[in-house]
Amino acid sequence: MKKYVINNNNTSMWKSDIQQSVLFYNEWFLNFAPTTYINARKDAFDKIETMFSKTDFFNSISSDLLNTIPEAISILRMATTPPLARERLAGLANVPKSFITSLEEGRLPRMNDTERENCLCRIIAIVNRLLDIDIMPWLERKSYPHEMGRLLAKNIIGDRLCGSLSDPIIRNEQERRQLECISAFLQNRGYKFVESKYITDFKSMEHGTFSYHLNVPVEIGQVRPVKMPIDVVIMRQKAKADELPMLIECKSAGDFTNTNKRRKEEATKIEQLKKTYGNNIEFVLFLCGYFDSGYLGYEAAEGIDWIWEHRIDDLLKAGI
Repeated sequence: MKKYVINNNNTSMWKSDIQQSVLFYNEWFLNFAPTTYINARKDAFDKIETMFSKTDFFNSISSDLLNTIPEAISILRMATTPPLARERLAGLANVPKSFITSLEEGRLPRMNDTERENCLCRIIAIVNRLLDIDIMPWLERKSYPHEMGRLLAKNIIGDRLCGSLSDPIIRNEQERRQLECISAFLQNRGYKFVESKYITDFKSMEHGTFSYHLNVPVEIGQVRPVKMPIDVVIMRQKAKADELPMLIECKSAGDFTNTNKRRKEEATKIEQLKKTYGNNIEFVLFLCGYFDSGYLGYEAAEGIDWIWEHRIDDLLKAGI
């Protein structure tokens, strides 16, 4: 296939594109985030009311709670002072971080019953020791809160919790928005979507098809191939017999700091892909939000190109 360049050498447009991308993201965020936060806050308040009922207003917290409602760990973390991050709680309770993650996902970790119970008891011991007495003063008296005290505690813990609930929701919505954007573009041009579970080998996808969240095997060292998840995989309608599909990584960011911290991840991916499939493998970024010239310059130096969500027609430059 003819070599193409989309945006990585078009430096005269970088400043304008960065500004447009930031404006595009901010407009979406202002329209979406308030509703997300309100819904997350209501959900948080409902969960805290349930916890008040289950724990006698936090006077009686035991491992039985987590055995019955594993996801209650999220509220318990926010009811301490200071609020405990997953890693901090795991370290203090001497349990794997994956143990905490499993609980938050609503499931008990698979392990020996005695070992699991010991882990739960250590977690509860840490939580009981660090419960926030300032917002729940009734705990020192071993009594119950007045109505105003109950509402205040619920609001404070709820605000702590809904922040942790809304961030993943926003990230998931960003991904959904970007995938829908690409999907609409492709389907308007006659491409057909195929679920990843029906694709056994990305190299043999039918012409004019695309898929989401497809695992592409890559060779790393001497170990067996590792599955690399790819957001979007597109086999061109007019692909040659030996042509590989285009791989697209969707990225949406609400600030410049995190994008520059994570820019090496894409460089690592393209290096592993090239080692496995050669230099003809296509790995393109689909960007929306805060990606500055430092980020773009780094990716361009690594040979990575990109398409802006605010100008998705640039996919045409890649022969899509």
